[in-house]
Amino acid sequence: MSKDLLKAIKLIEKEKGIAEDILVEAIELALLSAYKKNFNAAKNVRVDFNRATGDYKFIIRKDVVEEVYDDRIEFALEDALKINPAYEVGDIYEEEDLPSDFGRVGAQAAKQALLQRLREAEKEILFKEYSEYEGEILSGTVDRIDTRYVYVKLGKIEAILGENERVPGEEYVPQTPIKVYIAKVDNPSRGSKPHVLASRSHPEFIRRLFEIEVPEIYNGVVEIKSVSREAGDRTKIAVYSEDKNIDPVGACVGNKGDRVNRIVSELNGEKIDIITWDADPVKFITNALAPAKVEEINIDEEEKIANVKVKDDQLSLAIGKKGQNVRLAAKLTGWKIGIESVESQAVRSEVSEETEEDEANQTG
Repeated sequence: MSKDLLKAIKLIEKEKGIAEDILVEAIELALLSAYKKNFNAAKNVRVDFNRATGDYKFIIRKDVVEEVYDDRIEFALEDALKINPAYEVGDIYEEEDLPSDFGRVGAQAAKQALLQRLREAEKEILFKEYSEYEGEILSGTVDRIDTRYVYVKLGKIEAILGENERVPGEEYVPQTPIKVYIAKVDNPSRGSKPHVLASRSHPEFIRRLFEIEVPEIYNGVVEIKSVSREAGDRTKIAVYSEDKNIDPVGACVGNKGDRVNRIVSELNGEKIDIITWDADPVKFITNALAPAKVEEINIDEEEKIANVKVKDDQLSLAIGKKGQNVRLAAKLTGWKIGIESVESQAVRSEVSEETEEDEANQTG
């Protein structure tokens, strides 16, 4: 077994990048556990593994005593003095042991230790590799679908798309390509691989798509300040550039809309409103409510409440279908927004009770 064991250690170290020290430590622990379980349950035992030859032996530490009551942990002074006249009561005597029938048990223990450590190391390597992709977009292939998840093949690992992370109305067909946002990578104590949680509904998915399509965003010339999204239907993003020569909205739209159109295509037709961010909350809220035209805004900065007035013919546009426009504007700006008509003074919409809950889904 000795030569085979050494070959296995060297091979795993070379091919899997697992340090020899880690492998030897795992083998020693496994051998020690097998020895205690099958031959000697004494606690004061260690294993001496020779890395040059692959041979090993067990060292049992025993207390030198006048009279032996338990020979597993005690050694008679009379016998100790025959070995070395310098021994005294209270000294430690180390006794070597390697049962003749331990070979098969030891080989099995060493094999299992190497396999287990190999599995753990491969899991750690995968976790380290894929955790670096957390917060990024990866391209993969739809592998299979069950009642709970869509499984996406991402190279060496499989990601899961939960129901809340899918876009309403999207179809997922096995063996078709797909882009996903890596929301979280966990390294569970059980299981052979890390858990990769993917998303296509996350607001950050939009941010990363724009970083891919718009060089000015990737290079930091244009900044996405915030994103609000109702996946599958509509998204608003607020963009800004300190360079006055750069039109941040135009950069995101692209020549004849080519940049934003590629993103809309990836999102299967989801509408995207790109608006200019402004440090002035009145201007920012005005922009966020586009395409509606705002007549007047009164704000309470302490409570972050904005009362917005629009003309009658802009009221439904400002509120949006089922309140979507004002709801997305509230999420985008972080302000509670109330909409009323200039003419009638009638309050028609007030948003958003959800703003604080949805801050976790905002960015910027």
